[in-house]
Amino acid sequence: MTLEELLNAAAANHHRLCPRQVLGVRMGLAGGRWLGLEVPRRDKRLLALIETDGCFADAISVATGCHIGRRTMRLIDHGKVAATFVDTQVGKAVRVVPRPGVRERAWVYAPEAKSRWQAQLLGYQRMPEEELLAAEEVTLLFSLEKLISRKGVRVHCQACSEEILNEREVVRDGMTLCRSCAGERYYAPAGKPLEGIPQILGPTASLPPLPLL
Repeated sequence: MTLEELLNAAAANHHRLCPRQVLGVRMGLAGGRWLGLEVPRRDKRLLALIETDGCFADAISVATGCHIGRRTMRLIDHGKVAATFVDTQVGKAVRVVPRPGVRERAWVYAPEAKSRWQAQLLGYQRMPEEELLAAEEVTLLFSLEKLISRKGVRVHCQACSEEILNEREVVRDGMTLCRSCAGERYYAPAGKPLEGIPQILGPTASLPPLPLL
């Protein structure tokens, strides 16, 4: 697919095309090219680790074929327009980010723009990749095999009895627990104060951090 076709596909998911979508598409294309993989993909060889959500994430999906629903995309929310692309067959990974100053540089490639937003929208499409993006080979600090997991693996939490998929259970003091019961709970039952929720293993502050998944 051409850049124009990919941008049209990205815009179809939203009310209009925006500069961050352009960045997402071009970053996805750059990641695939750097890894030597054709994109967008139909298999699950490519994994995208994105560092923010929103329209940027949708644009990455359009360019790469990576999707949350296919378990080929993960959000590691650092609030950055950045993404790491991983060839899961060989473990090679590249992190791609916009270069500093690209917002201002965009005006050079879109002198007819009537606003900063329009300059970025047009400039990001026209700017050479080496001016727009920086790519760096990186090493993942977690187990890729553990992240991907194995098909059909499931257990039940011994505290709440809920099912746990994809080897996301935690074993503490001989108990198999979900991450919520092990201390990473992000919710509380409505109408109940947080301090009133029983802790299976004591206060969460006393627990060691869980591995990144």
